[in-house]
Amino acid sequence: MLLMKKKRSLRSHLRARKSSGNSANRNSDQDLRKQLVLLLKGGQAHVNFSDALEGFSLRKRGVLAPGLPHTAWQLLEHARLAQRDILEFSRSAEHVSPDFPDGYWPKTPIPPNPAAWELSVREFHYDLMQMIALVQDPKTDLHAPFPYDHGKNVLREALVLADHNAYHLGQLIDLRRALGIWPEA
Repeated sequence: MLLMKKKRSLRSHLRARKSSGNSANRNSDQDLRKQLVLLLKGGQAHVNFSDALEGFSLRKRGVLAPGLPHTAWQLLEHARLAQRDILEFSRSAEHVSPDFPDGYWPKTPIPPNPAAWELSVREFHYDLMQMIALVQDPKTDLHAPFPYDHGKNVLREALVLADHNAYHLGQLIDLRRALGIWPEA
């Protein structure tokens, strides 16, 4: 009798564990998506892209600072072009990436006009929101390998994007400091 109770108790425990395991997996997936979104948006451990671009002087957007390799225009456009490539690669097997490295950098160190800067900023933010939407979509399997490039998946691409954006964000802040246009605390 005691043995039968123990077996029933064990079966109940295993069923409950399996059931809660599915719930735990679901919660784990939701938590991962939430953390990825926070990482993509930035602002957790440092400023975000919006902060770095806000109030960037029109006169300084195409200026090189001593010892630094890129202008603000080059960094913004490069981040936008790379982000667009990562997003489209994550969404479509038909996407063709630009030639490396030329296709990932603007042709000139100076924006062609003020409207080009504003358009680049808007497109950067739009594409970032598109990547965030892809990550947030519960239909997106973050771990499933892309059928067109095994070993890569949405999770990897979201992490690469966050890493790439953070790297160039740091360069933008360094540039603003070198140009004397970063508000120090």
